[in-house]
Amino acid sequence: MRGVLMVAEKPSLATSLAQILSNGHCSSRKAINGACSVHEWQGTFRQEPVFFKMTSVCGHVMSLDFISKYNNWDRVDPVELFTCPAEKKEATPKLRMTQLLSQEARGCDFLVLWLDCDKEGENICFEVINAVEGFMKRSVSVPDVVWRAHFSAITDKDIKEAMANLGKPNENEARSVDARQELDLRIGCAFTRFQTRFFQGKYGDLDASLISYGPCQTPTLGFCVQRHDEIQTFKPEPYWVLQVVVKTSEGREVSLEWDRVRCFEKEIAQMFLLQMKEFKETVCSNVSVKEKAKQRPQALNTVELMRVASSGLGMGPHHAMQIAERLYTQGYISYPRTETTHYPENFDLIGTLRQQQNSHEWGSEVKELLSSGINKPRKGTDVGDHPPITPMRAASQSELDGDAWRLYDYITRHFIATLSKDCKYLSTTATFQIGNETFTCTGKTLLDPGYTVVMHWQALGKNETVPNFSEGLTYEIQDVRLGECQTSPPDHLTESELITLMEKHGIGTDASIPVHINNICVRNYVTLGSGRRLIPTTLGTVLVHGYQKIDPDLVLPTMRSAVEEQLNLIAAGRADYNAVLHHTTEIFKLKFQYFVKNIEGMDNLFEVSFSPIAATGKAHSRCGKCRRYMKYIQTKPSRLHCAHCDETLNLPQNGNIRIYKELRCPLDDFELLSWSAGSKGRSYPFCPYCYNNPPFRDMKKGNGCNLCTHPSCPQGMYSLGVSSCVECESGIMVLDPSSAPKWKLGCNKCDVIIHVFEEAHKVTVEEGTCECGAQHVKVEYREDRSRLPKEATEATGCIFCSSDFVPLVEKHRAVQRPMSNRAPRGRGGSRGRGKAKARPPKDKMAQLAAYFV
Repeated sequence: MRGVLMVAEKPSLATSLAQILSNGHCSSRKAINGACSVHEWQGTFRQEPVFFKMTSVCGHVMSLDFISKYNNWDRVDPVELFTCPAEKKEATPKLRMTQLLSQEARGCDFLVLWLDCDKEGENICFEVINAVEGFMKRSVSVPDVVWRAHFSAITDKDIKEAMANLGKPNENEARSVDARQELDLRIGCAFTRFQTRFFQGKYGDLDASLISYGPCQTPTLGFCVQRHDEIQTFKPEPYWVLQVVVKTSEGREVSLEWDRVRCFEKEIAQMFLLQMKEFKETVCSNVSVKEKAKQRPQALNTVELMRVASSGLGMGPHHAMQIAERLYTQGYISYPRTETTHYPENFDLIGTLRQQQNSHEWGSEVKELLSSGINKPRKGTDVGDHPPITPMRAASQSELDGDAWRLYDYITRHFIATLSKDCKYLSTTATFQIGNETFTCTGKTLLDPGYTVVMHWQALGKNETVPNFSEGLTYEIQDVRLGECQTSPPDHLTESELITLMEKHGIGTDASIPVHINNICVRNYVTLGSGRRLIPTTLGTVLVHGYQKIDPDLVLPTMRSAVEEQLNLIAAGRADYNAVLHHTTEIFKLKFQYFVKNIEGMDNLFEVSFSPIAATGKAHSRCGKCRRYMKYIQTKPSRLHCAHCDETLNLPQNGNIRIYKELRCPLDDFELLSWSAGSKGRSYPFCPYCYNNPPFRDMKKGNGCNLCTHPSCPQGMYSLGVSSCVECESGIMVLDPSSAPKWKLGCNKCDVIIHVFEEAHKVTVEEGTCECGAQHVKVEYREDRSRLPKEATEATGCIFCSSDFVPLVEKHRAVQRPMSNRAPRGRGGSRGRGKAKARPPKDKMAQLAAYFV
């Protein structure tokens, strides 16, 4: 029997697809990486019986990166990044995705790809194809081996229809994504590395661990700063408005609008006022009544969904799209990434609408719409990607959590509104003549609420009706006055307004727009104000002004929109991948070189806004070179700076730094420090100089003493190492002497922690070795605090095997393991004191695993 391997983009999607395609008769097992599942069943494919296997990836299988030689910031000139070799690496090595795919592909004859139907999905298709190449029974280059499913919703009908009409993956679209990835990598990394190194070494209060540049991110920030500059340079100007109040026949007072709107000359405005005061009455010269319509919305696309989520629902676009993705994979809505606002001709509008007729929220409106007949939706734009976003099945508020329900509620109401009538109303304008001046009063009278019954927030206000004025009648002027006002500056951009600008100028795609907005927020370039307004920080403002001073193209949207056009041509098969890549890279390389030569222009702006690094921070620990105190700078990133040596040392981030027992490193005489993420997190002592300048070849930058291979240092791995890690392949459990009195051992490669001997007076690692391979540990208690059996004050043994120690040992994972403090990957060195690394026996491993929480 032939085998068919099917691959979805997410584990949850694979489960849904398998249930639909197998009609609920599939068996499931965990894949080798533990994160994905494999669903299996027998069925028919291409008119023959086959064995199906459905599994998934977790997004991209591969990511583009420079070869390891060029990932050293200190040794590589950033300009080399424009031409140096780059390679595809496994995106998340811990998931072992390529191993999973190759293993499941063995014995299979066909590959069916169920990746999201967009350009990124096409790119992942070819990552999967490359991973299974050579492991399937037949080569993937054979025409009838690899197939691509095209679908827009997770429903029985859509999925089975996609299975019956399989196509081929689009290599041109995949190549356009490869081009975008490479351009963003080369351009972004070159500028980011140069900026970060140049400015962090000079200024102490930047409060940014990374000063990044992005071909899309920076123009996005530019829009925010441009509006901020308009606000800062705005000069208010006074103006005057003539305000007239008349009394209706019913005794109601009504304000009239001046046709001139406003006057900027006070003397002229006062002249108009004097003329108006001569009149006590006014005649209604004309009453105009017109029937108007408020158009129902077009079908919903991604950009409009993000705009409404931000302005109407108070959700950031990034958060809103995460929720939309989840609703999609759960089968509640259609694919949420689309630029199309026009329903396909064969779209089942009635069937989709009928699913909502039993809803407690809008069921009555849907039934009425079905009985009276739906209206033909407004003609939108068909981009040819996916149908507009629509609800795929009914849901209730009890099924979905708060934000998910609010987003689903809006999507469904929008869909119903597109099939409803326009909102119709009468627009009435009454015109009055007072001397030579004309005044008006306008109002609206509702005729048919139409779609606003479901989109109630767009309904006409109750106070929008106009009083009953009759043409030719005279009305008493109740009051005439001159109102003084001032022009006001525009407000900061909202996320909704920024999304509109990005779409208009071609910055990013419907998938990447929320990512770019999120990036400028998390990187401290803007802060989120009330009404979800984006307010540039000092750093964000200075960066944009610096780019404008050196090379405005770096921040203008025109550069990126031109690149996007070229990428779209690659996707359409109308431009050569290598030619576009080479041409664009060369342009940005020249711009980078010019930027580096003229960096003083930006530096002058930084000098005005930020303090020199020597003038910030507090005296902390001694320098090993000059023995003077170095200053501890606590802004992001935290650093130590020696003003005398003019040297800045990076520190571990996202934790507490303190001096460690006033001890010194035997290699460089710098005072030792300790870093801690809290009592339930990781911690270790470290030498600040060794942390930045690894003393041994087998050490990497950013290591603490728990990874130091100094043969005799009492703080090093060889002196304090106890055993191999109970979980990871290359880690060693090292005693943390800075953790007393809440003693703990921590793996120097992963986040496994063993808490031991709480309130012990002293814990030391001994020379002796247990049969399991772990070093013996000696613990000493004070007499009044001993927790050892028989009131003993000290004991020596193996923490894994000694029965006296078992009640005093607690194993778990660190509560928090910040990315910046992860130990670098690499092969483990030899065990301390000349012994080979040892691992507790399997029964001990099982015993330890039982303690993990």
